[in-house]
Amino acid sequence: MIWGRTIRRSLAVLAIAPVPYLSPQGTLADEAGGQTEQDWNAHIQSTLTEQIHPTFPAAYSGPNSLAAGFQSRETISATAFLGVRPWTGAEIYVDPESAQGFGFSHTFGVAGFPNGEAQKGGFVHPIYYLARYYIRQSFGFGGGREWVADGENQLAGWRDVSRFSVTVGQMAATDFFDNNAYANDPRRDFTNWALWEGAAWDVPGNAHGYTHGAVLELDQPGWAVRYGAFAIPAVFNGIETPIKTPASMSHDLEIEKGYAIDGHPGKTRLLGFYTNGPMGNYRDALALAAKGEDINAAMASTRVPGHEKFGVVLNLEQEVAEDLGAFTRLSWNNGRNEEWGYTDVDRSAQAGISLKGGRWGRKDDTIGIGTAVNAITQAHRDFLAAGGTTLLLGDGALDYGEETDVEAYYALAVAEPLTVTFDYQFINNPGYNQARGPVNVFGIRLHAEY
Repeated sequence: MIWGRTIRRSLAVLAIAPVPYLSPQGTLADEAGGQTEQDWNAHIQSTLTEQIHPTFPAAYSGPNSLAAGFQSRETISATAFLGVRPWTGAEIYVDPESAQGFGFSHTFGVAGFPNGEAQKGGFVHPIYYLARYYIRQSFGFGGGREWVADGENQLAGWRDVSRFSVTVGQMAATDFFDNNAYANDPRRDFTNWALWEGAAWDVPGNAHGYTHGAVLELDQPGWAVRYGAFAIPAVFNGIETPIKTPASMSHDLEIEKGYAIDGHPGKTRLLGFYTNGPMGNYRDALALAAKGEDINAAMASTRVPGHEKFGVVLNLEQEVAEDLGAFTRLSWNNGRNEEWGYTDVDRSAQAGISLKGGRWGRKDDTIGIGTAVNAITQAHRDFLAAGGTTLLLGDGALDYGEETDVEAYYALAVAEPLTVTFDYQFINNPGYNQARGPVNVFGIRLHAEY
């Protein structure tokens, strides 16, 4: 049975994990609260995601289509989070990571791809790499103090509410930008690509999701502003992210404002992004194809420096009750040039809720329900209709319709380190194609963290 195989594989993942993390005793103690700061910490996570989709109708298929026949695929990841505080205000983090497995059809065929752990391509055997290695230096300006709890890439300790921080190294841009309390982590909440981030943000990162860069953050009571400069892959869907000239970088600026409605906290974030790089241009490729050149060879020839992608993400989260939260994101990009780092979305609207299980005596369980509607520009549509293939899509033709992704999950807290999530997704017009689908995706995710 599929689920029996999932459980056996998950036990194997957990069997190779280190012993549960024990919080080390720090060397500094806060006099006011008696809390103990950490000089170092270590955590680990292991996540197994298995998904199936039954056969669905498809009038035709292309090179980058989601296969219409029954599929069962799984991914496994494991990450160690190692942190140290070398001096006051400084933190260094190093995260070795391994990944194995495949998304459906080698992660092709759906813009809102259903497995947030699926990397582009996939791996028969585990691969190992350094996901993150960065240093952060913070400068406190007063404004009161707040306690930071022990966590992944987070050393327990006190910090000034008013502060300025500089982070440099290799990281995920999503570590710092477009965060949301209810939809932000495919290992813990929504796993659809169009729900855990603003889908029209062409996130700078390599095929693993990481890149080199620097982030500047200014935090003040009730608001924050952050700026990031990130390298983009040197080649389409590449692994290497060399730091070149500013003309081949992604620049991200986000303003965050906290507030309360009837005593319930909320946040609004506005992210603007600008990338200048060698992304191919849809209209230029179509013009070359009209002269007889193969459409994909034409696109490859347009991949020259100087092309721009820019856009915005409006991100809102709001606690409605102590155990109930709501979120929404609206995202947009100019859509003239191909996606380089994330997925084929130029317009997206998403909304959803997250409910904790205290009402039925399961306070650590969570129910999440969300939906996203995705769209692409006319140039993007024309390229796909002409037989073009993109980062995730390419049916060989296109009967255009907006893609709708709906996801519902129940995260069952089995024991302190282990959560089992049962997930269902409904995908209408996968890859913006009314000639294919709808698709029903059933999944189970096992996540352990120490």
